Parts: sequence; C-alpha cells; structure tokens
Amino acid sequence: MPVHQRILVTGVGGAPGFDLTRHLQSLGHDVIAADANPMACGLALTGVTPCLLPPAADPDFSTRLMQACRTHQPDALISTVERELLPLVALQDDLAAIGVRTWLPSRDAVTACGDKARFHTVLAAHGIPTPTTFLPHELDQAPLRAPLIVKPRGGQGSQNVIACETRAQASVLCELIPDPIVQERLTGVEFTADCLVDRTGRASVILRERLLVKAGLAVASRTFHDAEATDVVDRTLRAVGGAGTCCVQGFITDGDGPRVVVTEANARFAGAFPLSEAAGAHLVAQTLNGLFDEPVDHAQLAYKPDVYLIKGFETVATGTWPPPWGALRDNDTAEGTR
Repeated sequence: MPVHQRILVTGVGGAPGFDLTRHLQSLGHDVIAADANPMACGLALTGVTPCLLPPAADPDFSTRLMQACRTHQPDALISTVERELLPLVALQDDLAAIGVRTWLPSRDAVTACGDKARFHTVLAAHGIPTPTTFLPHELDQAPLRAPLIVKPRGGQGSQNVIACETRAQASVLCELIPDPIVQERLTGVEFTADCLVDRTGRASVILRERLLVKAGLAVASRTFHDAEATDVVDRTLRAVGGAGTCCVQGFITDGDGPRVVVTEANARFAGAFPLSEAAGAHLVAQTLNGLFDEPVDHAQLAYKPDVYLIKGFETVATGTWPPPWGALRDNDTAEGTR
C-alpha cells in the first residue's frame, strides 16, 4: 500500500467523504478536505487541510479545482460527490499533468450510474433484473393501481424518494420532484454492495443489508453472503463499466419475479462503507493500491457475514465563530488548520 500520500477528498460534508477522510488519516495519509459548504463537518476534522470548492454545477468548478491542486499539491484526488465525476473525467489528463492521480470510470459509465433512467436502459439491455421504470410522459403505460416510488432521475441513495399507490398519485408527485422518474416499488431485503473493480475488470463485492435508512443513508446495516446477489452485482458492474470503488443497490425480493433486482449504482464510495472495513475487507487500502497503479489484492477484500454497523450524530468541533476555514477564499489554507 502507498505510504504517506497527500490525498484530496471532496464531499467531506457527506458520510462517504467524512468517513473516508478519517480512514485515510488512520492509515497515515495527509488529507486535503474539500467541500462546497463552509459548514461541512469534514472541514473541522483535526489534522486536515480544509479547502472550499464551488459546487460541481458552478461554471468555475474546474478552474477552482485546478487552482486547489496547484496550491495544495495532492498526490491523488478521490471524489465522493456523484455530480463531480463528469467534470473530473474531463479534467483527468490536466490533473495528471500536474501530478494528481485519479481513478475514474469512463464518461459512459458515469452517465449510466448518474442517470437512473439510463441505468435502467443499460441493465435491461444486458438482461439484468431492474425495476420497471417510467418517465413522466410514459405514465399512461403504468398500472392504474400499483406500489410505486417517485424519485429524482439524478441524485443519490434514497434521498427525495416518495412512495405512492396509484398512477394518479405518481403524476402529482412528478410535479413536485425535479426531473423525476417513476419505478415499481420493491419489497424484501434491501442491500448495498461495496465494490472495488480493479484495472483488469475483476470485481470484489461486499454485501450489506440496509436495516435502517435515514435521509438516504443506511444508519443500521449488517453484512451477509449471497452468491446470487454477488453474481448479479458483478454483472451490473460489467454492464455499466464500473471502475475503482463504487457501490450497487438492490433488493433480494419476496415477490414472484426475479429474486435479485438491482435498483441503482454509484461510481463512488458509499455512505456506510465503514461496515465493509469492520467486516474485514480492506476497501480503502486496496483502493489506494489501484489508485497508485499497484495490484489490488482481492484476498484482502474478503469479509465476514453478520457484522453490523450503527451510525449516529456526533459533535465534531466547537469554538469561536466564524470557524477559520469559513473565511477561506481562492483555496488559501487557513492558518493553524493543517
């Protein structure tokens, strides 16, 4: 595993970025913690170099990111924000030219994971079970009465997902949720698979049941083994072109259709990935191996079943107002926050 690297982690206000920052620090690496929100909890972690970046949709995102990399000189960059991935794919050659490593899937793979309607089309074309999906203009094809969910076509996890029981209700919800899709609602064991796809295309899959979900994040989970679910996840990763660390969500259903159904994938660390680490899979260390062009040791990604994780809130920092990193501009580093 690479030792003592400087790694820029984006999205440190969210669970994946916050926990990844802590884990990288525990492995002895220096972390440049970046987020678009000056109140992001990861900016307050002891020992990080805080860095404010604009949101990915901002026209200045790419320019500001390159400025940050020239200022802080990271050895590598790991993004935990789905919307940043397309700009980063476009920037990866520029980043490499200034010595910043990235490990990103192709533009097509990012699009397939980030656009849930596109994801459905890709999986259906590969014969992988996925929920029946309708765009708003296709709702006349949906059953009049059926368990449905309405959710954003983009976004992450279970955020802004609303359940309903009829086509008419779904039509109303489509007026409330920006750029929505409508899908059949599944029941059974909901799972997330933490995955690492090496540079040869080989994948390791760590399955965990989502026991309790709040605001799209699994706050209570347990690991389990299931050969069929592992196989379907592996097929999904091949279909979308997964690379590096990513996650796949789905259900082991209790209905009459296919037993394992995949609902979505994200081309980034998942929010509850620390459970995979707790179960024995060295996901972060092996990600760093691949990031720095060293072989991924899949034997180090084996895991134990029936290990559980419970997440909660904590106070990260207290002090005088405003916090020093809140005044950062143009990616300058606040004094005393290294």
